[in-house]
Amino acid sequence: MMELTITQPDDWHLHLRDGSLLEAVLPHSAKNFGRAIVMPNLKPPISTTSAAVTYRESILKAIPTDSNFTPLMTLYLTDLTTPDEIKLAKKSGLVYGVKLYPAGATTNSQDGVTDLFGNCFSVLEEMVEQNLPLLVHGEVTNSDVDIFDREKVFIETILEPLVQRLPQLKVVMEHITTADAVKFVESCKEATVTPQHLLLNRNALFQGGLQPHNYCLPVLKREIHRQAIVSAVTSGSKRFFLGTDSAPHDRRRKECSCGCAGIYNSPVALSLYAKVFEEAGALDKLEAFTSFNGPDFYGLPRNKSKIKLRKAPWKVPDCFSFPIGDIVPMFAGETLEWEALPC
Repeated sequence: MMELTITQPDDWHLHLRDGSLLEAVLPHSAKNFGRAIVMPNLKPPISTTSAAVTYRESILKAIPTDSNFTPLMTLYLTDLTTPDEIKLAKKSGLVYGVKLYPAGATTNSQDGVTDLFGNCFSVLEEMVEQNLPLLVHGEVTNSDVDIFDREKVFIETILEPLVQRLPQLKVVMEHITTADAVKFVESCKEATVTPQHLLLNRNALFQGGLQPHNYCLPVLKREIHRQAIVSAVTSGSKRFFLGTDSAPHDRRRKECSCGCAGIYNSPVALSLYAKVFEEAGALDKLEAFTSFNGPDFYGLPRNKSKIKLRKAPWKVPDCFSFPIGDIVPMFAGETLEWEALPC
């Protein structure tokens, strides 16, 4: 039986939600990941340092007693964010990045930025001074742009000009989905990569009928883009690191006339990353992607604890049932070849 022992991974892009949903899903992340960059798109958004501190306290209360999980907080960038707020965030020692949501781009992004250069440039300059990374949801929201082209256009119209004007700004392009994003990242910046964008292409949205649990934003793309991302991630490049973008929704909010975007993959993420690297003949590069590249970028120590990945078939539950409702995980009901175990 094949087994790998690796340094405990971190999740550098995670949605934990709040309230009862937070309490329901947090144990799945805390089981395998040492730390996680927690996304701030709640209602209302986590747009101030004081709100981030309060949200962190609620997360800490929900962590299982046998877990060493540590939440790393972020701020939600708005048109009204100030340079002074960035100074407060850095001084707190609890905020590790500022998330850019173009207004209307994804779940709970209605308070996002409407004009990055016009409204936020002084904030971006302060982020350079404070060495706080900008974590980017990289899509334009112009209705004239095809949804499958929104990442490419964002790179051309926003990211490339931003890098030219502020080359010292640390930028993570989150959950990349295209060969265009791979090319941009390889040239100058960093990126997180999800299991779904490594394993699924846009056909997965429609096979056998509409598949709402494969719907996420940025939306899945063509096979040529999936292959480009797999090649980049399994190459050993230090610019790419694990970020699940695990985004839980109650089944009723996914299977409805206007379903929410988001794939819940925390329970299966490490199994799926192992599958990708094994199929690429790159299991020797898995640990750097899951456990080294992220903390190295954020200037944090690598975890000292270990976990074990064992090649043994197991069936993904059809759903996870909680008092708040059912949550359907990625690859629900299917058999996976790798399982993650505490060491």
